[in-house]
Amino acid sequence: MLHGYLDGELDLAETLEMERHLQSCQSCARAYDNQRILRSAIRSSAPYYKAPARLRRRVRPAAWIAPMGIAAAIAVMLAGTWVALRPPPGRELIAEEVVSGHIRSLMANHLTDVPSSDRHTVKPWFLGKLDFSPDVKDLAGQGFPLIGGRLDYVAERPAAALVYRRGGHTINLFVWKSEDISPGRESRRGYNLEHWSRGGLAYWVASDLNEKELRQFVGMW
Repeated sequence: MLHGYLDGELDLAETLEMERHLQSCQSCARAYDNQRILRSAIRSSAPYYKAPARLRRRVRPAAWIAPMGIAAAIAVMLAGTWVALRPPPGRELIAEEVVSGHIRSLMANHLTDVPSSDRHTVKPWFLGKLDFSPDVKDLAGQGFPLIGGRLDYVAERPAAALVYRRGGHTINLFVWKSEDISPGRESRRGYNLEHWSRGGLAYWVASDLNEKELRQFVGMW
């Protein structure tokens, strides 16, 4: 089910079953992280090429000569339309993904790809790995030291995960490209979540930190 989960093809029950399994199986969690990071790297770094005009001239007549060619062309067109019109994951599913990503980072020994308390080290590390530049704040003076960052995958797209500490509590701040979302807060599976958007980016925070201190952290953003 791993590739179906990665591609967002599972129904809600299968998705939740897969996420529960990833929490308890380090082998599958590592495989998931590897596939997710590989897909993110391909999307952000793989070259794209425009087909030359002569290829279009050769393909177009052939595609419309035989009935099977017509059927195939219609199928491709409809599939492309479905992908373009498929709605983004709902807030409920995103919340589950954020919590699962937070838990995996604590269980799979993969909290950071770039362990550093220096924002000038963490922020440049994401260059070339994402198609946006996440803001990285130094909040050590306010009691929320930065400990690093990593690549993650949320809502069917690559995301930056910025990791902070508050005492013995870990705070994961997930950032990815998204349309505007309404700010809000909730609790899920024993973890507190807060979310908001700004400048075309979605921000989701997950932690077992108490609500008051987590709101303090969010307020600094």
